[in-house]
Amino acid sequence: MKRTGPTNQHLQALIADLKRQSYAHQVHLWRRLADDLEMPTRQRRVINVNKLNRFTKANEVVVVPGKVLGTGSINHNITVAAWQFSEQAKAEIERAKGKCLSIQDLLKQNPKAQKVRLMG
Repeated sequence: MKRTGPTNQHLQALIADLKRQSYAHQVHLWRRLADDLEMPTRQRRVINVNKLNRFTKANEVVVVPGKVLGTGSINHNITVAAWQFSEQAKAEIERAKGKCLSIQDLLKQNPKAQKVRLMG
C-alpha cells in the first residue's frame, strides 16, 4: 500500500498539535488548518503578498495553510502565520512593519484562535 499524506516529520508533528489543540479548546479553525496541511503539496495553498494586501485589514492576524510568496507589495501592518515563506515575502511583510510567524508560534501565542482568519 502506498503511503499518503505528508512525509515531513515537522509537518506531521504540527498536524498532530493542531488536532490536539482543536479538541482541547474546541476550536474548529485548528482542525480545518490540520486538514488543509494534510493535503498533497500540489494541492496546498500558495498566496502572494499582493493578495494578502487586498484581502486583509491593518493589524489583522491571518494564517495560510501553505506557502506565502513575495509577488506584490503590502502597505499595512499584518501578522501572517504560514507553513512556509519565501525570502521575498518575509522581507516584504517585515518592511511593512508586519510579523511572520510559524503556525506553531501562533498556536502557542493564541491557542483559542481569537481574531485569527484563515486565508486561501
